[in-house]
Amino acid sequence: MSNPLQLSMVNFNKGAYIIVEGKQKADNFYILRQGKIRISKEVEVVEEEGGNVLGPGDFFGVVSTMSNHSHIETAQAVTDVTLISVHRDQYGMLIEKNTPVAMKIIEGFSRRMRYLDEHLARLTLKEQAEVGTEHLFFVAEFYAKQNQYNQAYYAYYQYLKFCPEGKNRDTASERLQKIEPYAKTVYLDGDDTQFNRVYPKDTMIFTESMPGQELYIIQKGSVKITKVVNNTEVLLAVLKAGDIFGEMSLIENKPRSASAVAYEDATLLAVNRENFGRMVRSQPQIIARLTTLLAERIWFIYKQLANTLLTDTTGRLWDALWIQLEKARVPIKSGQTHTFDFGPKELINMIGLPISEGNAAIRELLKNKVVKAVDNRIFVSDIEEVEKQAKYYRKMQRIARQREETRKR
Repeated sequence: MSNPLQLSMVNFNKGAYIIVEGKQKADNFYILRQGKIRISKEVEVVEEEGGNVLGPGDFFGVVSTMSNHSHIETAQAVTDVTLISVHRDQYGMLIEKNTPVAMKIIEGFSRRMRYLDEHLARLTLKEQAEVGTEHLFFVAEFYAKQNQYNQAYYAYYQYLKFCPEGKNRDTASERLQKIEPYAKTVYLDGDDTQFNRVYPKDTMIFTESMPGQELYIIQKGSVKITKVVNNTEVLLAVLKAGDIFGEMSLIENKPRSASAVAYEDATLLAVNRENFGRMVRSQPQIIARLTTLLAERIWFIYKQLANTLLTDTTGRLWDALWIQLEKARVPIKSGQTHTFDFGPKELINMIGLPISEGNAAIRELLKNKVVKAVDNRIFVSDIEEVEKQAKYYRKMQRIARQREETRKR
């Protein structure tokens, strides 16, 4: 019986371009069998972890192919190369036939996510994110000052659990008792026997810097992913039914890199390490879904990183709105309305602006009559205007960059 998985081999000569940044149709990704490939971007915000030159066994083009978005990078042959070409539709079959390949892609994505996420926090807030369980106390302090007692209580509790001898334990214990009457929390210690869990709106699922033993699949509702850096909260994503999160800690066995909070009442399926291993072997469609979601998230982070290079704050807001439309694959049509699932405050947090500077940029944004804040959601009466404004600010930034480069010469 012949193997139905037919992967094609392709050869490229030294200097050939294999994929080109911005190309809309990304149907195939590649596994490098022989030779070397250089990855580059029009605007290099951060260098790839491990460098930009790939060798045998490395993958490229996976993010754009599996997220079904345009290419975010250009790949050029440094030497003559032989590649294995994998079409998007073949990925599920590839998992069934070769689980280690799928796990290598997922583990690589997970490392890349963590690396890019740290750079994004550093660029948006001009400071490196804290690491280590001691950071749990500062997360709790931040939320306590914001009167967000559900999150504060959860973070204080986890701090005392994982840092019983921590230097702030007495303060944490005192504050935990003080805010307990005002806090609503669930699953403070997790529950290995409870796979289906319900988290009321504004309750914490996990907090950054705590150890993680589970990933979650959203069955119903939505979850926001945030990070506290430099006494500011950055909104990284709002996830909905079908999305998977928390996989990085499970796959890499490292502390949580961000916090997850129920954005509205949420029903989640919790998957621990043992069940995940079983799932990889028995449910390749779940692994294909996880790969797609990770690819989507990495593509989104690259767009956010490019957003940090815009010097005009109002331009960054327009660009962030356009990225959200691209992410949701909303067709750009003249006169088409759209309501985003976040408000002005979340938009400011999303790009990491200080509140005073952010409020000034929002006021400027709202001067355009197509944009309104309605019921703490941003409403746009013509999404074509969002694309037009974002492209304008990107073009102005390119011109400014070219002038600067010419001046330096």
